[in-house]
Amino acid sequence: MILSVSRRTDIPAFYSDWFYNRIEEGYVEVRNPMNVHQISKIKLSPDTIECIVFWTKNPSDKFVENLKILDDLGYTYYFQFTITPYDKAIERNVPEKKQIMQTFINLSDKIGKEKVLWRYDPIFLSEKYTLDYHYKCFDYMASNLDSFTDKCIISFIDRYSRINNRLELENINDATYLQMLNIGKQFSLIASKYNIKIETCSENVDFKTYGIEKGHCIDGELIKKITNKQFLFKKDATQRKECGCISSVDIGAYNTCRHNCVYCYANWIDMVDKHVIRYNPRSTLLCSEIEHDDKVIDKTILSCPVEEQKLFDY
Repeated sequence: MILSVSRRTDIPAFYSDWFYNRIEEGYVEVRNPMNVHQISKIKLSPDTIECIVFWTKNPSDKFVENLKILDDLGYTYYFQFTITPYDKAIERNVPEKKQIMQTFINLSDKIGKEKVLWRYDPIFLSEKYTLDYHYKCFDYMASNLDSFTDKCIISFIDRYSRINNRLELENINDATYLQMLNIGKQFSLIASKYNIKIETCSENVDFKTYGIEKGHCIDGELIKKITNKQFLFKKDATQRKECGCISSVDIGAYNTCRHNCVYCYANWIDMVDKHVIRYNPRSTLLCSEIEHDDKVIDKTILSCPVEEQKLFDY
C-alpha cells in the first residue's frame, strides 16, 4: 500500500500529533468523502506500507523532528513540497517564502534531496502574476533549491466550479495554450542552469520539445529507487486520465487545511473553521469523531506485489 498524506489537507503542517498518534496505535479511520457515514479502518503497519507520500506547503518543526519515529519503525517516505510565488492575498496563512525555502533546505539535508520534490503548483496569471514575474520567481527559487532537490513538478490551475468565484474576485486567469508553452520553454531553460528536472502534473499539453515529461507525483519508479525493491504498481484509476500517479490510499479530510489558499480545490472556505474546531489529536478520524449512524468497515489493503526475480536473462 502507498499511503498518501494527503492530497486533501496539509497534515505535516497542522496535524503532526494526530498523524504520529495514528502511527503509534497502528491504524487510522477515514471518512468516505462521497458517503460521510461510511468509514474505512486502515492498518498502518510498516509491513504493508511500501511508502508514505507527504504533501505539504510547510511541515512543522515537530513533524520533521518526529520523522525519526518513522525511520526507527522502518517506514519509507518522501515529500511533495509546494513553494509558489504568491503573496498572502492568495495564500492567506502560508508563511513567508524565505522561511519556507529554509524549511525545505533543512528537510533535504535531513532526509536526502531525492526524497524532497519541489512543486511549483498551481501556475496562473493575473495583473501582478505575469509571465515575467513567474520567470523571475522560478529562477530565484531554483537558484536557492538547486542543491536540495532533483525535481520540480509544475501544474496549471484547474478552474473547479466551487472555487471559480474566489478566482474571479482575485482576477486570476488561466494561461492560454501559447502561454503554457512559453512557460514550459522558459522554465526548462532556467531549470537546466540548476540541474533540476521538470515534470508536469496532470497536464495534457505536450512539453517534450522542452525536455519536460509527464510526471508521476506518487511515483512508482522513485519508490522502487528509495526502497531498493522492484514492486509491481498499478495506475491510480480514481484519478484523472492525465494523472500519472500509481494507486494509493489517502488518509486526509477535506475542509481541514488552514492555509486558506484562494485556489484550493479541497476547501470550501466557510467550512474549514467548522471542521478544524473538532480537531482532537487522539481521535481515530481527522477533525471528526465517530457518531451513532456511522458504519466502520475494516479495509484490507494488500501489500504491493514484488516482481519475481529472473534467474536467467533469456
